[in-house]
Amino acid sequence: MAAAFAVPGCLGNMRLLVGPRCRAHYWGSFPAGALQWGCRRSSAVRLSSLPPENLLSVSCQSLLSRLCPGLTVVPDFVSPAEESVLFGELEPVLKRKRYEGGHWDEAIHGFRETERLQWSPENSAVLQRVREKAFPPGEEQLSLVHVLDLKKEGYIKAHVDSVKFCGSTIAGICLLSSSIMRLVSVDNSEERADLLLPRRCLYVLSGKVRYNFTHEILRDEESFFNGAHVQRERRISVICRNLPAS
Repeated sequence: MAAAFAVPGCLGNMRLLVGPRCRAHYWGSFPAGALQWGCRRSSAVRLSSLPPENLLSVSCQSLLSRLCPGLTVVPDFVSPAEESVLFGELEPVLKRKRYEGGHWDEAIHGFRETERLQWSPENSAVLQRVREKAFPPGEEQLSLVHVLDLKKEGYIKAHVDSVKFCGSTIAGICLLSSSIMRLVSVDNSEERADLLLPRRCLYVLSGKVRYNFTHEILRDEESFFNGAHVQRERRISVICRNLPAS
């Protein structure tokens, strides 16, 4: 399994970046060597001018202590072959649905979704790896896996997940496209972090990162990393969750 981005002294890992509406703000970058890069670069993102240490940017350094424990990204968590098998199982189900303009809570636009209980043996093994990476042994998890398909023009608006439907941790695999996730403090909108989610990565949000920050997936026209456009295509996320607190 590929290594994750790791910040020394932090239990979690991260990825962040900058959109055009934020260019007036100062964005800090970690110094060379602050991140470990244990994977090949995703061909879906044009990163030729972006060294690995610049994949993580925050509006202020004090944000790190609030983000590190609950934020993890593992690049190339699934191989191209595994991505193809996952897509092959999901596409016949998804293509029977139409893309919807808005979610019931208005957070998601240009999407279709489903939940699955039964998976092929190959994909069950991948999902078991997700669960082992993201959740402590013995933690109760939702048996249904959430599948969210965003079309190229789709996006997810800033929101905090409802505690009614899932617990303190979500863990998702990103298929078909890289994307940018933005986190903004619910207490101070000037405190924000933009995260690069490479195609085929695993991302995990847990604890305070889930509830003290909004998160969103930026539209293609907003998807910039240090001034470079990260092209957004159709994106499928396969998401495992734990049970909400009783």
